[in-house]
Amino acid sequence: MTGLSGRRRGASPSGTGLGRRSLRVRLVLFVSVTLVAVCAVMALSTVLVQRVYLLGDLDQRVTDAAERSQGGLQRRTGGATDLGFLNERGQPAGTLAARFADGEIIAAEVVTEEGRQRVLTAAQRAALQGITADGSLHTRDLPGLGTYRVTALGGDGVPVLAGLPMADVQQVIDRLVVVEAAIAAVGLATAACASAVVIRRQLRPLGRVAATAAEVARVPLDRGEVAVLARVAARDTDPGTEAGQVGVVLNQLIDHVESSLAERRRTEERMRRFLADASHELRTPLASIAGYAEYMNGGNRTIAPELAWRRVCAQSARMTGLVEDLLLLARLDEGRPLRRTEVNLATLVAEAVWDAQAAGGEHDWQLALRLDGPVTVVADPSRLHQVVANLLANARVHTPAGTRVTVVVESSAPSRCVIRVRDDGPGIPPGLLPSIFERFTRADGSRSRTPGEEGGTGLGLAIAAALTEAHGGRIDVESEPGRTEFSVTLPTAGRPASPSSPSSPSSPQL
Repeated sequence: MTGLSGRRRGASPSGTGLGRRSLRVRLVLFVSVTLVAVCAVMALSTVLVQRVYLLGDLDQRVTDAAERSQGGLQRRTGGATDLGFLNERGQPAGTLAARFADGEIIAAEVVTEEGRQRVLTAAQRAALQGITADGSLHTRDLPGLGTYRVTALGGDGVPVLAGLPMADVQQVIDRLVVVEAAIAAVGLATAACASAVVIRRQLRPLGRVAATAAEVARVPLDRGEVAVLARVAARDTDPGTEAGQVGVVLNQLIDHVESSLAERRRTEERMRRFLADASHELRTPLASIAGYAEYMNGGNRTIAPELAWRRVCAQSARMTGLVEDLLLLARLDEGRPLRRTEVNLATLVAEAVWDAQAAGGEHDWQLALRLDGPVTVVADPSRLHQVVANLLANARVHTPAGTRVTVVVESSAPSRCVIRVRDDGPGIPPGLLPSIFERFTRADGSRSRTPGEEGGTGLGLAIAAALTEAHGGRIDVESEPGRTEFSVTLPTAGRPASPSSPSSPSSPQL
């Protein structure tokens, strides 16, 4: 494939065929060939029409000459070979006349330039043989005289043959051909030059578009920081022209390339940050495990073996949780389907709030159900519980003791329900909000921690967002000092939950 593409790339510049010429050259050649064909057809038609007209006029004069000759012979008293009527006035030079006898020419003469009569030679008379006196017109080449148009009349009169030379007709046709050729040559040359200039001007925008494309193609997009790519100028993006349409599409393509490159850079930065954070998070428990193991193996009694072992187990559990969280995110990124079943949302949220109250009794936990009736969602119960638990854990860990945390479940539309987790803590810094759901995003320096709590991995909200999207919902956050609210919007099931599901009071306080 590489060799084939290389041959194709090498064949294009060196090709000499018409198909490999530039568009401008091909257009000029096409216009020129078309004009040549049109001029040739017009010239040929003009010559043919003019020739038919001139021959018709000549044939009429030949017929008139034959009739005059026949009338002259009827008035004369000469013999069978008498052609004295050629001396009469009105006979042009070159007029030919002949007498018949039993189908044979017995006398034939022609009027010379001096107005005299000259007898035809035997060869010239032989060229006139075979013409019948029926009034039809014939073309004969007479040696020494040229081409003649002749006719013979018989009938009730004296049979006679008359003819006129075609030299004048041929001369007019030849001059017409020369004049038309000269006019066509000048016209074609002018048209070709004008077409070349007009086509060159009309194709300038396309050339500028090609130059922009070439400039973008020279940019090394596969490495380094890519500056702002060139764009086609506004004057070359008129959608009413073909070149403008190409310019518009090229600008759209460049915009897409820039956005893709920017997204790639952001992805690479997130990936590098993700790997660095994951490495850091894994390194900390591994270092702890290695340190405590060294204490235990070295016989150092400054730390009790039971305490060291508990710390090893705790760090192992922490590392295991981190790995499981990373594995869950990887599975969600792959789009693996979740287990689906009908879940009573009020029951699930209430259980999550009870668990949070047991883990953080120093906070003021409240649950409010603002529903017309039981609400059922089709979801993975454990994963949906993990979403709510992560939001509650985030509120518990990042707010001081005594903070009120309110969890609200409400219906927002006939097919939607919302879970709101609201606290009156110090809030999230504005600069952190755009990346709050990204992996390993932490606000340890901005939000208070409960004393004695270990730092989180920064994956809780990322997992909550990924699980919410996997269930066909969305998660949003609003924060200001004294009020932070996370809202999870989920689609409800097509039919209500089972009546056996436990109901909850409209606004219980835990």
